[in-house]
Amino acid sequence: MGVGAVISGDFFGWNFGLAAGGFGGMLLAVAVMTILYIGLCFSIAEMSPALPHAGGAYSFARTALGPWGGYITGLAENMEYILTPAVIVVGIGGYLGAIFGTPHSWEPFWWLICYGIFVALNVWGVEMTFHVSVLVTILALAVLAVFWIGAAPHLDFARWAVPYFPARVGPVRAAFAELPFALWLYLGIEQLPLAAEECHDPRRDMPRGILSALATLIAVSFLTVILSAGSAPGAAKVGASNEPLFLGFQAIFGSGLKSRVLALAACAGLIASFHTIIFAYGRQIYSLSRAGYFPTWLSVTHGTRETPQRALLAGSALGFAVAFAIYLAPQGSPVGAVLLNMAVFGAVLAYVLQMVSFIVLRVRFPKLDRPYRSPAGLAGAVVAAIIALATLAMLFINPDYNKGVIGAAIWFLLGIAWFAGHGRRRLVLAPEEAIALTLRGEAAD
Repeated sequence: MGVGAVISGDFFGWNFGLAAGGFGGMLLAVAVMTILYIGLCFSIAEMSPALPHAGGAYSFARTALGPWGGYITGLAENMEYILTPAVIVVGIGGYLGAIFGTPHSWEPFWWLICYGIFVALNVWGVEMTFHVSVLVTILALAVLAVFWIGAAPHLDFARWAVPYFPARVGPVRAAFAELPFALWLYLGIEQLPLAAEECHDPRRDMPRGILSALATLIAVSFLTVILSAGSAPGAAKVGASNEPLFLGFQAIFGSGLKSRVLALAACAGLIASFHTIIFAYGRQIYSLSRAGYFPTWLSVTHGTRETPQRALLAGSALGFAVAFAIYLAPQGSPVGAVLLNMAVFGAVLAYVLQMVSFIVLRVRFPKLDRPYRSPAGLAGAVVAAIIALATLAMLFINPDYNKGVIGAAIWFLLGIAWFAGHGRRRLVLAPEEAIALTLRGEAAD
């Protein structure tokens, strides 16, 4: 599930970073993001089995920081989970359009079809969701392996990667500009705690799942970036494409049927993340709704399947609406890249708040039962928070994408205003709330 939530980042999204700062900066940015996610994953691997609830980051922050901290963290993560599938579905539309030769105007129809199919699968049931996620994730890894093996003999940095580097930008400055795109190679792994209530043994399963997924993704990320930028058609074309892996397959196998079949299979990587993160925002909206932070009607579940159908439908409608609005707006930047930066805004805010929660839990709740303890400790959380803050700053500095980020910030502030004026008076004693009150009471004693 952890790999499946993230794997789409290797098929679409990260490549826009090449246009922001070139190959050298991209490699440095990926290395920095790897450090961030090591600190983040060690921290959530400790918090998740200690607080195994469907709320995930919200439940960590609710216990550590109180109702306001829980809500703001949940709101940031909610923005991330709603916008991330919107980014991915734009990538799916790009691949399908290139494979079947449909015009640009067809892209919203591809998006709508994908949302319809995969929301329906999530409504069908949790077991179905997990089985589909595992199968398409395995297929996605197989497709990437075919690309790596095919591209390796053609690796030529001097020809394909090194010439594409903005002369006016040093590697450190370039890496700073590329941080949001490098983050896309890992974004989504933090959703695993949302499945804690579905685990047979969260005390054992959550740390193992989170850390083994991270180890897999580190290897996959570096292989994909190096082989995509260092082989034909080169970093310049890959950095401007909505279907970068399709370009790689065409360069390796030609533009015939084989490349199209492989590109169609490559959609499995996008589908894996799309399907898995739809599950995530369904659970996340449901958990915030049943506690009263969001309108409680969103937590009503399916009569027989017991899946959060209203949460799934509401999140999908909002994600599609944002993507379609950006598609219609007159702007020069790719829709996927604008959405990506908006999703990263929510993600890095949630990361900072989760690291603050980790630190507070360590300091204020030393007797909390922790089946797993982060070997990086407080230092790992602090480093992860600093990198997340640097990425947040970059989102507002980059003039190509900051309009979308400013829009996301306004959305976020409106959510805070709603809670201040209305939501905080309607909280319900959900499991996350009950355990938070119990633990905070014990700490006070």
